Amino acid sequence: MVSSSGSKVLFICFVITTMTSFVALATDNNPLQDFCVADANSPVLVNGLVCKDPKVVTENDFFTSGLNVAGDTLSSKVGSAVTTVNVARIPGLNTLGISLVRIDFAPWGINAPHTHPRATEILTVIKGTLRVGFVTSNPENRHITKVLNEGDVFVFPQGLVHYQQNIGYGNAVAIAGLNSQNPGVITIANAVFGANPDISADILAKAFQLNKNTVQELQARF
Repeated sequence: MVSSSGSKVLFICFVITTMTSFVALATDNNPLQDFCVADANSPVLVNGLVCKDPKVVTENDFFTSGLNVAGDTLSSKVGSAVTTVNVARIPGLNTLGISLVRIDFAPWGINAPHTHPRATEILTVIKGTLRVGFVTSNPENRHITKVLNEGDVFVFPQGLVHYQQNIGYGNAVAIAGLNSQNPGVITIANAVFGANPDISADILAKAFQLNKNTVQELQARF
């Protein structure tokens, strides 16, 4: 027979094992072969992308260049530009569960509040000074924020709303890694006020405690 304390230990072990399994399921699937280079021309729809025949794979399927080139922040309304390196740019990333971005900031530019539904992000400041932060889930909605200088690193947990702001008078640059080949991005303002077709102005007015005319003005901007 198993004692009461022994039963509790077994139960705790079961819970930990179950939780670990759920965490594993929350990230990209592990590859089952050396690589699965994406075949962008395949008509087959799968969770990810269909593999190209390994015999026709080349070194260029695992390569890209140009990340040394600054993004165009001048044409951005928020003063930032994100250069993405995901599976669409490097087909060899398919099934490997990683991607990265370069973020360029004009002086006082922002990377507006957004989420990555499929990835945690780890960001390193390469140049300049950034104020960064994220907000925890309801009901606490705790705002965790920090000022980062060159060489500093900060983590944004998967799915949480987060942002970055250049708080300097010169340009700033950051590189961020994400644990998904296609992390996705939902920019809050764009999603809420730029939905197509529109979310009812009555709904948004009540949700944001604004008058209907203000909501319609915001929708027109997006």
